[in-house]
Amino acid sequence: MADIDDSQDIISPIKARALVLALFMGTIVMVSTMDLLLGLGLRRYGVQPREVVGLSGLVFAPWVHGSFAHLFANVGALAVLGWFCLWPRISRFVLVTAGAMLGAGLLAWLFGGSRTVHLGASGIIFGYFGFLALRGWYERTVPALLVSSVTIFLYGGMIFGVLPSQPAVSWQSHLGGFLAGALMARLLKTSSTEKPTTADR
Repeated sequence: MADIDDSQDIISPIKARALVLALFMGTIVMVSTMDLLLGLGLRRYGVQPREVVGLSGLVFAPWVHGSFAHLFANVGALAVLGWFCLWPRISRFVLVTAGAMLGAGLLAWLFGGSRTVHLGASGIIFGYFGFLALRGWYERTVPALLVSSVTIFLYGGMIFGVLPSQPAVSWQSHLGGFLAGALMARLLKTSSTEKPTTADR
């Protein structure tokens, strides 16, 4: 019986995180796909720089993409980096996601080009990248350092995405997301002696 309980303790946290990530990504894929196929015109809910109505994009922009290529380009990194962010706490994933959305949206709104619309989940992805890349530096634990090393090895080239190097790419939201993620790594750092609570596993 003890072996069964131990197995459940291991499996349940994995299932919980898989469900959270699947629901989060599923809504993004579903909304974007419906908009692209049915022409719902959801682009108006993107970030529109220095327009009051464009502030709604701080919340809604990650769920809208300009094309299927744009959507598919984000899905892989969102899944991998999002999964890493779910450990050791689901609540930390929620906070990092919210911080990345806010940081990406605000910088795009403040510094984006006039008459442009900023869409997509890339700001969140850069937030995850910033958080994971710097988590090891702030926490100085073996798991955190390992995650940071893997993140930088797999996605280190993303850092160039914060530079204004390509047209039609929202480097402002990339930079805002990255800075927000880096800040969250500092604010949410945990010590080697901390363990997730039962409710958050």
